[in-house]
Amino acid sequence: MICSDKALYNHSLGTALVLMLFFAFYFLLAKTPDKRIFTNYLRSRRLMAGALLTLSANYAVHLFVSPRFLWHEAAVMMNLSTYYLTYWFFSCAFLSLLNPHYFTVKRFLRYIGSWVAYNLLSMALLLCLPCGGLQHVAMLLMALWLIVYGVYLSYQIIQAYHQAVRLFDDTHSDDIAAYVRWMSIITWWALIFGVGCGLLTFLPDRYVFLWILSSIPFYIYLFCSYQNYLLFYENVEHILEKEMTTEPDSELDDFETEALPAYHADLKEPLDRWLSTEGYRQQGLTIEEMAASLATNRTYLSSYIKTVYHMSFREWIVNLRISYAKQQLVKHPELTVAAICEASGFLSLSHFTKIFTKKAGCQPSKWRKQSITNS
Repeated sequence: MICSDKALYNHSLGTALVLMLFFAFYFLLAKTPDKRIFTNYLRSRRLMAGALLTLSANYAVHLFVSPRFLWHEAAVMMNLSTYYLTYWFFSCAFLSLLNPHYFTVKRFLRYIGSWVAYNLLSMALLLCLPCGGLQHVAMLLMALWLIVYGVYLSYQIIQAYHQAVRLFDDTHSDDIAAYVRWMSIITWWALIFGVGCGLLTFLPDRYVFLWILSSIPFYIYLFCSYQNYLLFYENVEHILEKEMTTEPDSELDDFETEALPAYHADLKEPLDRWLSTEGYRQQGLTIEEMAASLATNRTYLSSYIKTVYHMSFREWIVNLRISYAKQQLVKHPELTVAAICEASGFLSLSHFTKIFTKKAGCQPSKWRKQSITNS
C-alpha cells in the first residue's frame, strides 16, 4: 500500500473511531427519565453501546497496531469475530425494544457461548491449517457462517417488528407503528452493511477506507434515531407491556369459523348505532375502548372487522375518518383543513395530509377545491 492509501486508511479509521466512541459513551452515560418504564430503553441503549465499543476496539487495533500489514489472515479472522459479536449486540438491542421480555440471562449466555465457539474454531483454523489455498477456503466458510448468522438475526428483528406493527394496527386507531419504523429501516441497512463487512474484509487494503467511511452515515442515523425515539418510547412501551401481559380469554382462543356469522349478526346492530354516532372521531381510540362501548369483547370485535371489512382496526378507523373529512371539506368550506383534521379524529395535521393524499390522490385543500368546482 502506498503512503497516500495508508493515510486515507488511517484517517478513515480515526474518524469512524472517534465518532463511535462518542456515540457509545453517550449511550452508556446519558440520562433518561427516572421512570421504571424506561428500563428497556436504557438496556437497549447500553447493548447498542456494547456493539459500538466492540467495533471501536477493532478499529483501534487496526489503527494503532495495523494487523493487516503484519498478519493479514489473522486480521481478517479478528474482523469476522468482531462482527459476530456486534451482530448479537445490535439484534438484542432492537429486540429488547420490540419485546420487553426478550433479554434474559439464559439467552445472553447462549449467544456468548456461540461467539466463543466461533472464536475457538477460527483460531484452530488459523493456527492448524497451512497458509495458502486451504486456509483461505476455511476463512471464506467462516465468513459465510457469519453472513448466515447475520441474516438469521435480522430475520428475527424483522419478524418482531411486523408482529409489533400488527399488534398496533389491531388495537389502536393512531399510527403507532410510525414510531418504530426506523428499526425496520436501520435493520435492512445494517443487514446490507453487515453482510458487506463480512465480504469486504477480504478487499485489498487500498479500498477498505471507502467501506469505513460509508459506515459513518449509518452510525449517525442510528444515534439520531435513538434520540428521536426517546420522545415516543413511553407511549409505545405502555402498549407493548399491556398487550404482551394481557391474558387472552380462554373461550376465545380458538374460534369455530362456522360460529362467526351468527355472532357477527348480533354485533352488526350495535356497531351500526356506534357508526351513526360517529364514535370513530374519538382521538386516540383503541379497540378495547370501542369494544367496551359496544358491550362486547375486543377479540370478537377484531374478528368482525377483519372478516367483514378485510382490514385491520386502524385501517378501518382511518377509512371512516377520511370519509368523514371528505364530507366536511365539501359541506363546510369555511372550516380550515386543520380544524377538519382535528374534528375527524386525527392527532396530527401532517399525518392526516399524508394519509388523505395517499387515499385521495391529492392534498385535502386541492381535493376540496376540485370537489366544490365539480359539484
